[in-house]
Amino acid sequence: MKKKIYLFILIFSLLTSNILAQDNLMILKLTYGDVEIELYPEKAPNHVKRFKELASSGKYDGVVFHRVIDGFMAQTGDVKFGNSSNLDFNLSLAGTGGSELPNLKAEFTDIAHTRGILSAARSADPDSANSQFFICFDSAPHLDRQYSVFGKVIKGMEFVDMIKKGDPNSGAVANPDKIISIKSK
Repeated sequence: MKKKIYLFILIFSLLTSNILAQDNLMILKLTYGDVEIELYPEKAPNHVKRFKELASSGKYDGVVFHRVIDGFMAQTGDVKFGNSSNLDFNLSLAGTGGSELPNLKAEFTDIAHTRGILSAARSADPDSANSQFFICFDSAPHLDRQYSVFGKVIKGMEFVDMIKKGDPNSGAVANPDKIISIKSK
């Protein structure tokens, strides 16, 4: 009887862990193709929760990549001024807005900013992250332990690489690509 109970517990835990793992996979739809993202709730629970909340409510749909620097990163997520579907859309203000939700406290980790990492964009105040995030094109060790890493691209990085690049100095993009949608897998 004990063996059956242990077997049941083992099977149940394997199924549950697979369901929880699936819950932390997101699909970012771009013009160029689908990008699969793994989120890190154990490392940055509040940032993951916010990302999922904004994604599930459709707030990221239509948001432009307003700052894209070749060899560095692509920044997006300004749901106030950067959403090309909203009346408040203003490309010159994109990057200065956020959501109506309160800012998040920093959740710095030991995860390095390497190719494909998703990290929370913020102002000079470490506790000012809200809705914006960036995806690293390459390693950026100067950002380690300075920005809250909350996920990583695990498939489709070639589509992220295709995002239109901006001015080499400011990263400003004249006719930016946008997020089609972000959904749970």
